[in-house]
Amino acid sequence: PGSRIQFWRRVQERVSEIAPFLQLDRDPYLVLSQGKLYWVQDAYTVSDRFPYSEPYGNWFQKLNYIRNSVKVVVDAYEGSVLFYVADPLDPVLTVYRRAFPGVFRELKDLPEGLRKHLRYPEDLFEIQADMYQTYHMTDPQVFYNREDLWAFSQEKYAGEATRIIPYYILMRLPDTHELQYLLMTPFTPQSRDNMIAWMAAKCDFPEYGKVLVYQLPKERLTYGPIQVEAMIDQNTLISQQLSLWDQRGSRFIRGSLVVIPIEKSFLYVEPVYLTAEGTNIPQLKRVIVASGSKVVMEPTLDEAIKAVFGTVPQGVEA
Repeated sequence: PGSRIQFWRRVQERVSEIAPFLQLDRDPYLVLSQGKLYWVQDAYTVSDRFPYSEPYGNWFQKLNYIRNSVKVVVDAYEGSVLFYVADPLDPVLTVYRRAFPGVFRELKDLPEGLRKHLRYPEDLFEIQADMYQTYHMTDPQVFYNREDLWAFSQEKYAGEATRIIPYYILMRLPDTHELQYLLMTPFTPQSRDNMIAWMAAKCDFPEYGKVLVYQLPKERLTYGPIQVEAMIDQNTLISQQLSLWDQRGSRFIRGSLVVIPIEKSFLYVEPVYLTAEGTNIPQLKRVIVASGSKVVMEPTLDEAIKAVFGTVPQGVEA
């Protein structure tokens, strides 16, 4: 008589059954707080009929309004689901709160240990970055002629050029002294490979949600990620070592290229993993670091940075 059965055990299934009117971020994440595990799910209020807004998406799902108004916390052990209001000014969520009183709690009621784990959601940031590729242009003539379009940067993965997916990074921004948790992505000009801008969203309170953009001068060449990948391929010492590892019985994998702003330049970091044939457990073997036209590969990040600069510059945590 004391038994309980959970029919909806998957995090996103469970949240959708309770609040089907919310759109969920594709990446719920597990956190540890006070000795217990919780799933944190970002949820959005969306609409395709918001006045004076640009449509986004395809024929299957088109929207012109999205806000990350709700943070959902799911107890990983017993499955309780709590909804917290992240944006009390959202007019769409205001309607839902009136229709379903008692469902949504104030964010201040979220325990501090869990509040520190909140992060800027990936799907929202990707939509914002995609729209900003066009709407960073403020001159009407330039905007009308599409003269300064941006694009997501490309990187090389598994031998193929692929678009860089926004990723989280812990770093110091220029002119700051504290480590910050950021979600970031670089941009290149449309149909070109050099980098033109770097965009990041802050995940730490009290500046949570603040989005910043470093726009680079057009008269100075800043290497884009795919250009750095080409420099790595053209480095004979690195290519020889990678070819040696990529023999029968083993395979090397170059991880995601991380672009880090340092003072008035950028540092590029890429891990190299080695896997044995028949297993799927990669082992970190080397770290590639590039700055300007200099590219090095060393066993650790600390050694690679020192090989480039002679010391570890401020803003880089090895």
